[in-house]
Amino acid sequence: MKYQDIKDLSVEELLKKQRLLREELFELKMKHSMGQLNNPLQIRTKRRDVARIKTALRSRYVDK
Repeated sequence: MKYQDIKDLSVEELLKKQRLLREELFELKMKHSMGQLNNPLQIRTKRRDVARIKTALRSRYVDK
């Protein structure tokens, strides 16, 4: 997911996507702790996607 795709979404869509990504991240961490995750780099990509969404949300609320 790229920032260009995220910045065009509405606040409601960003919050919904953030919630879904955090749930997926939790599931990936649980699978990793049990040794069932084949590719642990998925955790990194989900974490970075959450950070991109947080950045987009924050940029809308910062006074310019």
